Amino acid sequence: MTSRRERAREALAGHTSGPNATTRATARALAKVDDAVAVVLVEGISDQIALQTAAVGRGRDLDAERIVILPIGGAHAIGRFLTRLAPLGARVRRAGLCDLREEELFRRGVAAQVGSPLTRTDMEQLGFYVCVQDLEDELIRAVGVPQVVELFDSYGDLRSFRSFQSQPAWRGREPEAQIYRFLRSSSVRNLRYARLLVEAAVGRGTLPRPLDALLTAV
Repeated sequence: MTSRRERAREALAGHTSGPNATTRATARALAKVDDAVAVVLVEGISDQIALQTAAVGRGRDLDAERIVILPIGGAHAIGRFLTRLAPLGARVRRAGLCDLREEELFRRGVAAQVGSPLTRTDMEQLGFYVCVQDLEDELIRAVGVPQVVELFDSYGDLRSFRSFQSQPAWRGREPEAQIYRFLRSSSVRNLRYARLLVEAAVGRGTLPRPLDALLTAV
């Protein structure tokens, strides 16, 4: 159990967590944008962790490449951050990642900068990609239920997950739905598995398309 707890702590090593985590992660990323060649706008820290982990899995060093992953604290802030980055001009590539339910917010924010309506294809050509339904859903499907459960066991979460499955509201539900809700029921757990599930997906060669395509774009 001790080794499992240690592994769980190590899974978040180097990443911001706890109170005001998004504010601190955003400030840290903004401090780097003036020297960046590309800035990737994402909704939150779990997206930031997922992209950074996927890059490492592909043998890339985003810091060395001067690519900044910027968590903006929710899709509603996309327009404000794009406006803030506008003075950097064409020398800095903008890209982004959002959930399906936030696609329209991202589309409107980007369209306001380019001055025309955009389809999803247009957005992807500009470097903005959509997770279906969201990052967690993409990763659960990419890794598969058996391997996700193995990760829960390896990192000391299997007992809690089995207890969650036995709750009346979730008993008998599809395992994918149970895993999804279990991950999102704890912010720390959600951040931890953003890294662990991406590592598993990279190992299986099943990295979700939005993550893969976005890294290729930048």
